[in-house]
Amino acid sequence: MIVWINGAFGGGKTHTAYELVRRTEGTVLVDPELIGFGLQRSMPSPTRIDFQDLRSWREGVIEVLDAVERSGRYRAVVVPMTLVEPSYLDEVHGSQRGLGHELVHVALVASPQTLRRRLRRRAAGVMKLETWAMQQIDRCSAALATLDAHRVSNDDATLDVVVEEVARIAGVDLVRPRLGPWRAQLRRARVAVDVIRWP
Repeated sequence: MIVWINGAFGGGKTHTAYELVRRTEGTVLVDPELIGFGLQRSMPSPTRIDFQDLRSWREGVIEVLDAVERSGRYRAVVVPMTLVEPSYLDEVHGSQRGLGHELVHVALVASPQTLRRRLRRRAAGVMKLETWAMQQIDRCSAALATLDAHRVSNDDATLDVVVEEVARIAGVDLVRPRLGPWRAQLRRARVAVDVIRWP
């Protein structure tokens, strides 16, 4: 099963995905952004475009997810990725279902104000990326309101509450407990550092 965690930039996808994998057994995280950044960095700077517009990115995501699913090693493959262009979403999700894979689509939703506040908190070293992410808030929020997905509001909900709701929707058992406040804060900081994407 593929658990695709969608949402606007700053919506909590990555932290939710990492914590879902930590609290479950037999799950693995696959990050399509890594494929996209690899493709972007292989292009000269003046020719770079949004990697989602590259057919090779969409085909790569489809192939990688299919390979991981077909390995039979995991109960669930957790995918944190903003994908709101309907034709691209249909292409990627439709291909997985066409290949026989179960796909659960969860959209984390938050108000534009919440998203802007979260993006402003991010590290100064990636401000160029966060500026771009801020410009996508309205587009993403509008699209997420219409996509076929299980919506989970995380404006005010804690990470634990969001993870537990995603697990319930996906039908995966949580076998590890919530972290205490200090350990949770340290883990969030570690995840944030691990996923910094340098331009």
